Amino acid sequence: MKTKQKTVRISIIGFGYVGNGVAEVIRRKREAIASKYGIDLKVVGIADLKGVIADEQGLSEEAIQALKAGNNPGDMTGLELIRDIEHDVMVETTPTNVETGEPGLTHIITALDSGRHVVTSNKGPIARDYRMLMDLAAKRGRELKFEASVGGAMPIISLVQDNLAGNGVTSIKGILNGTCNYILTRMADENLPYEHVLKEAQEIGIAETDPTKDVEGVDTAVKLVILANSVFGMNATYKDVTVKGITEITLDALKLADDAGYVIKLIGDVDSDGRLEVAPRLVPKDDPLNVCGTLNVATIKTDLAGEITVIGKGAGPIEAASAVLSDIIGLYS
Repeated sequence: MKTKQKTVRISIIGFGYVGNGVAEVIRRKREAIASKYGIDLKVVGIADLKGVIADEQGLSEEAIQALKAGNNPGDMTGLELIRDIEHDVMVETTPTNVETGEPGLTHIITALDSGRHVVTSNKGPIARDYRMLMDLAAKRGRELKFEASVGGAMPIISLVQDNLAGNGVTSIKGILNGTCNYILTRMADENLPYEHVLKEAQEIGIAETDPTKDVEGVDTAVKLVILANSVFGMNATYKDVTVKGITEITLDALKLADDAGYVIKLIGDVDSDGRLEVAPRLVPKDDPLNVCGTLNVATIKTDLAGEITVIGKGAGPIEAASAVLSDIIGLYS
């Protein structure tokens, strides 16, 4: 018997790399998702700095391309799109602001108040106001999902909450920043100094023009806060994390570690006792946490299943969009 189709209308707020990736994976996977899950995904609105477009019947590819080119700005604001255009899920992919959570925080609150489910890749609002946002979602009878905010394509939150349901999780530790992992990998493998590898990473787009949040451990710390609150039920903030980055790692330190059978990695570590730490750590070469390049990895320690390690791409528009897509499907399956 043929599955009855349910139309799920989506808005995308923030149309940078991840927002574009979300639109692309929906276009690419729409028929397969409809066939497998009985869900017909329609993007009905997109808001970007270049403008806002909306069509409750579903945006055409031509309209999306025109927005990208800045040729169809419209006269609607992003908040008006969230409030006034009838849709089911708001996807929030604006840049992270750890200090204020804005503009993503206002977008998420507006969407929940307007009766929309929310799926986001934005770390800022979740790390800053997790408890308030989850309480608001519960009050409005809506879901707030944020798998893409921690491991990109690598599932951690859904793995713990769904596949490891019933387990007591005692700790999560791993590499949660691909930029730092790339830099340390290149330094160790090629005997190249930090400044040289950082410049290389910036030139090929792995590191930001201002890499401070990555290399000083801020990005990893924010992700730990999200894990602390969503997995361990804490009410942590960034200020609760002990943070040390990779800027002081020398070639001599890497060589000494190598000679002793170790590598140095930037490890984020959170446990059920409330410890939140980000720091360079010695990792045995045969440890599952020893992954190279831009890969992320996390080892989840549980009371029943033992240690589960997941490895994957933590960044990239399509990779992050895959986590967003999984969250959307999870709302309706």
